[in-house]
Amino acid sequence: MESNYVVARKPKGWGARHTLAILGFWGMAVSYAMRFNLSIAIVAMVGYGTKNSKANVTQLQTCSHLLHDAEESNSSSQEYTSSKHEDIGEFDWTPAEQGFILGTFFWGYVATQLIGGILASKFGGKWLFGIGLFVTAIFALLTPAAARTHKYLMIAVRVVQGMGEGVTMPAMHTILAKWAPAQEKSTMTSIVFAGTNFGTAATLIISGYLIDGNVFGGWPSVFYVFGGVSIIWFILWCFLMHETPADHPSIDAFELSYIQKSLGTPATTSSKKSPIPWTSIVTSLPVWAIQVAHAGHAWGLYTLLAQIPTYMKTVLHFDIKQNSWMSATPYIVMWIVSIFVSQIADALVAREIVRTVVVRKVAQAVSQLGPAIALIAASYSGCDRYLTVALITVGVGISGVVYAGFIANHPEVSSNYAGILMGITNTFANLCGFGAPYVAGLIINENPSLENWQLVFFLAAGIYISSAVFYAIFGSATQQPWNNPTEKEPIAIEAPVAYMKGKDLGN
Repeated sequence: MESNYVVARKPKGWGARHTLAILGFWGMAVSYAMRFNLSIAIVAMVGYGTKNSKANVTQLQTCSHLLHDAEESNSSSQEYTSSKHEDIGEFDWTPAEQGFILGTFFWGYVATQLIGGILASKFGGKWLFGIGLFVTAIFALLTPAAARTHKYLMIAVRVVQGMGEGVTMPAMHTILAKWAPAQEKSTMTSIVFAGTNFGTAATLIISGYLIDGNVFGGWPSVFYVFGGVSIIWFILWCFLMHETPADHPSIDAFELSYIQKSLGTPATTSSKKSPIPWTSIVTSLPVWAIQVAHAGHAWGLYTLLAQIPTYMKTVLHFDIKQNSWMSATPYIVMWIVSIFVSQIADALVAREIVRTVVVRKVAQAVSQLGPAIALIAASYSGCDRYLTVALITVGVGISGVVYAGFIANHPEVSSNYAGILMGITNTFANLCGFGAPYVAGLIINENPSLENWQLVFFLAAGIYISSAVFYAIFGSATQQPWNNPTEKEPIAIEAPVAYMKGKDLGN
């Protein structure tokens, strides 16, 4: 097969697409900050009540020498006083209830994934992404009042926040499908989605200091600060972001031509919409490969995001500031890894050193097998604080390679339905968002022992490994025939190097 597309010469200097990438990065950062700030806040929100009596006894017995060492080293310091204050929380929630509450965000998140993909496909992603985060920010500001009113009102607020953020992933994939040149796909994708790791790390670190410093009453400040910052971001997004390159009032003509030629079609908003080929999508093995990889990644990630701060407190006995840093460090490493690996992946593909499909499969395997091995090793590290943190950091850091894996794969399988594909895969993957913390809570409920935490880590490792194998067998980087259902002779091309004239790279 021969493609008619050619690679345009890359414009020099700062372009409109770079502004989009930075706005997208910060959008993802505030998104994940609001999503996971409860993971560290809940450590200070929950205290030693009657419901937690059994769990507290086990907690004090687990790695008890670490607790005694901390008491001896900090007995005369203010740090010790503040760390003791952590245990006088307002809410008497069991570990199972905490896991349940941590997961309720994903009820709403899952509910709006698919509709978000459909809306983004029909109307574009700019306003869908922006308004989704604006709604999440408003309800972040309401979280402390809701929690103090009733547990179920707190749950309702988290569900609404999830609904607001549920449309953001498919909306962003729709935006990137219109803005990211084929030769820069992995790099732009990694820059934007690296905001998720940055936001996670930032919220864990900043939240620890806000709580410890008793700013705005301690833990409530976590929700006030990140909700407020998100509203400021929304204002910038409204004025600086444009739906497509062709809609941008001041884009350089050379950059516009570069993006359009690279993508193969003019990047404009079309009023003519083809019927969505649902049957072809749900029966496509490449789509199933992305789905399984996405779900496996999500289970492991959400197990760590939701439960690591609790593990750091109940097993390794870090105080709130130490906890925030130790919990955040893995995501700082993941952020750095994602940027460098994606640039390497783009270079390998652009120079035709390695086919796109090989890059995706290798990246996915590394991003899931690495964390699996690290989690298994961490489960045997016992009470060795810093070995455990090092292993978790390495594991989560390696998972940053995923940004050159399935995350960049949706528009390669179908550029026209990239948002819908993300809506589908993110819907089922994020069932893990409330499944993983809830299952972990059930396993460790009333008995947060090393043995039970080992079960949590082994379960995540097993899911990582099995999903990586499935993607390696069935993954693809080929535009599927159903991507252009109205064409009589649909063309399957591998993205992105197949855009070069005369190249037929196959699957």
